[in-house]
Amino acid sequence: MKKITKETYINWYKDMLFWRKFEDKLAALYIQQKVRGFLHLYNGQEAVLAGALHAMKENDKMITAYRNHVQPIGLGVDPKRIMAELLGKDTGTSRGMGGSMHIFSPEHNFYGGHGIVGGQIPLGAGLAFADKYFGRDGVTLTYFGDGAARQGSLHETFNMAINWKLPVVFICENNGYAMGTSVERTANHEDIWKLGLGYEMPCGPVDGMNPVKVAEAMNEAIERARRGDGPTLLDIKTYRYRGHSMSDAQHYRTKAEVDEYKKIDPISQVLKIIKDKKYATDAEVKTWDKEVKDKVEECQKFAEESPFPDKQLLYDIVYEQENYPFLKHR
Repeated sequence: MKKITKETYINWYKDMLFWRKFEDKLAALYIQQKVRGFLHLYNGQEAVLAGALHAMKENDKMITAYRNHVQPIGLGVDPKRIMAELLGKDTGTSRGMGGSMHIFSPEHNFYGGHGIVGGQIPLGAGLAFADKYFGRDGVTLTYFGDGAARQGSLHETFNMAINWKLPVVFICENNGYAMGTSVERTANHEDIWKLGLGYEMPCGPVDGMNPVKVAEAMNEAIERARRGDGPTLLDIKTYRYRGHSMSDAQHYRTKAEVDEYKKIDPISQVLKIIKDKKYATDAEVKTWDKEVKDKVEECQKFAEESPFPDKQLLYDIVYEQENYPFLKHR
């Protein structure tokens, strides 16, 4: 694994803070009815992505569910285009046709963004199968939530993936609640990682609030897959500070519980290390904070000033896709 350095911590802080503020801005735009439909925010789970990106290599891929705005940013997609997509604008990653739950960018190795619960799990194994079949040096990181862990397709996929030793890492972003149902109410045990034991698949829990712990676990799993030893299941224990979606009243948990998890906020943890190790002065941190704020405002300005797509596009992408090759691959 690449060494975790001063620059690593600084980049983690800048990136995670930007992802957090990007999502906060989307929440504000949703309240203004500029983002329509559902909106699922990533606040609190940033260390899962930060750690994964540190362990990934150029040819590795990522596929996830519908809490999917910041992952493509981490992989290099222009955040202005992602915000435009959420506002349904023509400059969006899918010209406004995908929206919040279906961000997509294969050119950056990001394969969605899937609204069907658990639907991405077999697709992730399929991407890994393609890499193995064509002899490509790539590993697919397949994310799903604790709710999707109860889908039957997970077991079918696990069975094939371990049998064929596919280069895939299965990652449960376990934030404790499947929409509003706690993990403890969905099965006889709370340890989702144990689902791997029935397939003799390497598996285990990970502290998902600490990017270092995530990076270490991800690196081990990714390298295992890359050398041909097959998949791993990681049960990454994280927490979302906002509701399942913007329409979630959150009656299933207390404010005290949320506040308790905020004491181990991944952004605060990284900032503490930066300050304790004197990697930056308070003035430098303030400069970074302003840079993040300005960058988010640039995204909003771009998205709001972009035009909506022509209504004819709704019909053209269904009946005449040969005229829109960019949509075939997005």
